Amino acid sequence: MKIIKGSAGMSVISGQSAPDFSLPDESGHLHNLADYRGNFVILYFYPKDNTAGCSKEAQQFAEFHAAITACGGKIIGISRDSQSSHEKFKTKFSLPFTLLSDIDSTVCNLYEVIKEKNMYGKKTMGIERSTFIIDQEGIIRDIYRKVKVDRHAAQIVESLKKISSSQ
Repeated sequence: MKIIKGSAGMSVISGQSAPDFSLPDESGHLHNLADYRGNFVILYFYPKDNTAGCSKEAQQFAEFHAAITACGGKIIGISRDSQSSHEKFKTKFSLPFTLLSDIDSTVCNLYEVIKEKNMYGKKTMGIERSTFIIDQEGIIRDIYRKVKVDRHAAQIVESLKKISSSQ
């Protein structure tokens, strides 16, 4: 079951309310974005469990989990992988945060992260690695597109500290 609120075709930009949604985690529990109000949400979209870049990104978010939590943040990863794939991925890397399954790409499309990719001359549609920082009131404060994995989690901590100090 997936509940999506927001206007289709509406661009997702900083300063706007983050589109609300409901997605299952690796255990099948539904998570609604609205349930996280009062916290910063680090909503990161990644292409695929157990691939080199995605594993490295998840491990870096795990490494910076305490620093992000200290800033009032909650990390949520989203990909189009199944709940069972997420469960194995989370266990393999001892990830201390939630992974949500968006099998039909509804939320990925809502956040405009599905892009054309060119791999070895073959064009496919896939998730462009992207991160959204959503504040305690549900407003998008920062958007990172075409994320490079190295130092990204540290960059998120720096951004959270800046946002917190400006409030």
